[in-house]
Amino acid sequence: MSQPPAPSGAIARHGSRILRTRWLMRAPIHLYRARLGFLFGSRTLMLEHTGRKTGARRHVVLEVIDHPTPDVYVVTSGFGDRAQWFRNIRADPRVRVAVGRHGPAAATARLLPQDEADEALAHYVSRHPRAWQRFKSILETTLGAPVTERNTPLPMVGLHLEH
Repeated sequence: MSQPPAPSGAIARHGSRILRTRWLMRAPIHLYRARLGFLFGSRTLMLEHTGRKTGARRHVVLEVIDHPTPDVYVVTSGFGDRAQWFRNIRADPRVRVAVGRHGPAAATARLLPQDEADEALAHYVSRHPRAWQRFKSILETTLGAPVTERNTPLPMVGLHLEH
């Protein structure tokens, strides 16, 4: 199977600009709140977290990078440690997670150590090689650094659902 061509710099710039468009990135939150998260399938989830300064409930929709067990989802911060949701869960790892038809469930967020982050990314790349080829350059633009599959600079977070 041949590899798809690498995306151009223009695509990476355009893609990172889209990721920085607040209203567009927040639109899926309204669908999750209306219990329509199933429209996105199981490749995304809505993370509800607490603002570290305000204490207010915050929401973000993220792509699921890995789902190693029924009660664990792995997500990544495409903006590195600058992402507000990432800063918030580091301050307070008690979160709620909504996936597909499943409403918000209590969970605990845990920053993955490097070996686990590399393993999660390897699983993602093997399952979604075309998506990875396209998205990698966008992530490099948002992070401002090369994204490698080993010793990845992408912060990965495990979301452990509570029972």
